Amino acid sequence: MNTLILGVGNPILTDDGVGIKIAQKLKEENPELEVVETSEAGIALLDLIAGYDKLIIIDSIKTEQGKPGQVYKLGLEDLKPAMDFSSSHGIDIATALELGQRLGYRMPKYISLYAVEIRDNTTFGEKCTQEVEERMPFITKQIIDKEKL
Repeated sequence: MNTLILGVGNPILTDDGVGIKIAQKLKEENPELEVVETSEAGIALLDLIAGYDKLIIIDSIKTEQGKPGQVYKLGLEDLKPAMDFSSSHGIDIATALELGQRLGYRMPKYISLYAVEIRDNTTFGEKCTQEVEERMPFITKQIIDKEKL
């Protein structure tokens, strides 16, 4: 089974780059992993993910109740695609996957999404906040263990 690790985020907006940083750490742990880092979203991801059997996405999330560094594991069933494809701008990953299938792309059958709770995604900076930075080794190990990488 060919697997893609997709680290998503903006590496110059402090915690927003956590998905990319964790993807890099996974690659350091296992250099044979196929890892892609991107700031793209929605439909732009189709060319990156097409042809893989398994997709592991790592991205940031900011909720009202979450604690920075907390990680949520979601499956595709937790995401609901929008059924209106009138625009390709700003569509979510679930909608992009549905659209990819409709367009005939070979989309991954197994998808895991790891959303890392963040504190700051508006300040320019290449380092994550201390709370998020301290949790990265734990999150990396958790992904390795859960996904058997």
